[in-house]
Amino acid sequence: MRKLPSSPGVYVEAADSGSRPIEGVGTAVAAFVGFASQGPNEPTLVTSWSQYTGLFGASFAGGLLAHAVYGFFLNGGSACYVVRVGGEGTAPTPAPEAMLGSFRIVAKELPEGESGEIGVEVSELPQAEGEESPEERFAIRVKRDGKVEETFEFPPKSGKGTLATAVRQSKLIKVEEAGAELAKVKPQSVTLKAPPPPPALPAQVTPDMYIGDEVKRTGFSGLAEVDAVTMVAMPDLLGAYERRAITADEVKHVQGQLIAHCEDMKDRMAILDAPPGLTADDLRKWHEGLGLNSMWATLYHPWIKVFEPQNGMRLIPPSGHIAGVWARSDATRGVHKAPANEVIHGAIALESQLTPAEQDMINPKGINCIRVMPGRGIRVWGARTLADDKQWQYLNVRRLFNYLQESILEGTQWVVFEPNDDALWARIRRTIAAFLVMEWRRGALFGLTPEEAFYVKCDRDTNPAESIDQGLVVCEIGVAPVKPAEFVIFRLAQMASGTSLVSE
Repeated sequence: MRKLPSSPGVYVEAADSGSRPIEGVGTAVAAFVGFASQGPNEPTLVTSWSQYTGLFGASFAGGLLAHAVYGFFLNGGSACYVVRVGGEGTAPTPAPEAMLGSFRIVAKELPEGESGEIGVEVSELPQAEGEESPEERFAIRVKRDGKVEETFEFPPKSGKGTLATAVRQSKLIKVEEAGAELAKVKPQSVTLKAPPPPPALPAQVTPDMYIGDEVKRTGFSGLAEVDAVTMVAMPDLLGAYERRAITADEVKHVQGQLIAHCEDMKDRMAILDAPPGLTADDLRKWHEGLGLNSMWATLYHPWIKVFEPQNGMRLIPPSGHIAGVWARSDATRGVHKAPANEVIHGAIALESQLTPAEQDMINPKGINCIRVMPGRGIRVWGARTLADDKQWQYLNVRRLFNYLQESILEGTQWVVFEPNDDALWARIRRTIAAFLVMEWRRGALFGLTPEEAFYVKCDRDTNPAESIDQGLVVCEIGVAPVKPAEFVIFRLAQMASGTSLVSE
């Protein structure tokens, strides 16, 4: 019971309106399923490249998961979930290391089948007769199983660089600065065991490795418990197909199951890769063979070339980099903006160059092309889903509806168990309308006025007596999404006094 004031006066009391403002949910959390050299098999949140390498290890021969995650962060991604397939779910083991002053020395991975104990010996170099040097010079000898295999001098004869740069050519060790101030290197010796080589990729891959089990939290099925995920990619699936560890029919089965997962969840999109080495006509036939007609999936072509420090140029599927482009577009423009005409950071070249005529062949099928634009870099040049339904053919429209749906669902949880009457319906209308007005002002909805952009109906028409008796509250929402200007046409006509340019 409210306490009455004890003395005369004017008083102000705060009143609860009963509604809560709706906040937009995140749209740029990716999930990657693939092979890693170590780490857990259940979905694991990763927010940086360094965190990924600490948990799952760096890239290794044949594996594409690390490249996809790196491309995601490089292109603007900030958070993703990683699901390792294969392996035993072992915990990550730190690379053996030792300290030399404020420098950390880490043994590099040896080639497959090789092992050994790595020793690093630092000794002072005597000055030549008549030479006067203001600082001492040291020899760094790198041994394997007691035998000297590499020798470096520090400081370098050029007089420039640190210990890290002095040994950068080493095949056995790498050096990192571990302290804010460089401690003086002193004569000493350290021993460390080289880490074992990464496990080889399986010669045969089964669809169940990727599909996994929802109860055991494995494969992409394990992502059912992670509500934050909005896009899923499997770069290693096509890598396994490329090395003939899985058949084309199995690839199509796994991709179909991933799409079914996204359709069931209704809050995420599948980013599919096409096989490498396909012409435009081959790709069209591959698409027809998939038999896919879904607004919950996208397909990108061709593969991209990236630089790998150990092996130079490497060809990889584009899905990881594409996920990063989606995240960057969402952050800079909003989920309503089609994530196309965007530069792919880290892509040096493409597997093949598509001509406009070839894109004319595959674009109507919903296959998004990656093109080299002279003077503008390598860009995403398509923003379609694999849906035949024209209402859902644009990627940004489907993702905008995912965003609106999730935001409204999460922002109206306060409604449950409230008295189901006209007052409640009015509060629901106000809450949702206020949210949609904000989205309209951001440019996400089409129309010159809010009335043209959306409507919210929650009254006695949508909630008759029989619905109320069943405990239902029905709210009808209609929105007009903005669609991308996919085809821009300029009509050039000649006039008596010159020319006129009319755009459409």
